[in-house]
Amino acid sequence: MSDKTVILEIDRPHFTVRLSESLLKIDLKGSVKNAIEEALENKPVLRETIGGILSIFAPLHIRLSDIESVHMDQTGKVKINLPHHRDTVILLEPKDAKRLVDKLNQLIPKEKKKELERIIKEHKLQRIGREESEMEHIPRISGAASFPIPEPPGVLEEEKEAEERIIEEEEKEES
Repeated sequence: MSDKTVILEIDRPHFTVRLSESLLKIDLKGSVKNAIEEALENKPVLRETIGGILSIFAPLHIRLSDIESVHMDQTGKVKINLPHHRDTVILLEPKDAKRLVDKLNQLIPKEKKKELERIIKEHKLQRIGREESEMEHIPRISGAASFPIPEPPGVLEEEKEAEERIIEEEEKEES
């Protein structure tokens, strides 16, 4: 799958950032994670919440289609805005931060479009499934035809034409 092809990799002493076509992975390296675990285990107050706290340090995987926006400041802080979640901040050198932000801003719109197409296709399949199940449950009147009454001609053609217009407009916007 495309997630395995790494487009950009930034290796730092305490973490690694890997960017693929549809996923951003931020992995902390072992020595940092172990030091934090030891410090938290020595505090009795934090022992109860250690599970929740340590979950913060698990590898962070963000789908590009879930990212709302990406910004960078002069110091190299990359701020990734995620709707319904806390923003993710990655501290990098300005040169690496610029490369990451540029690549993310290039890939995010493509992934959002793919996700939108997937959702539209999923909804169409659900609608078709509902229509088929409704057709099976239509009561038949005695003496009536044993087949369901079809939709008026042109309804499906109008839907297809509207979808084609939307796709054409999106292609024009991309070019």
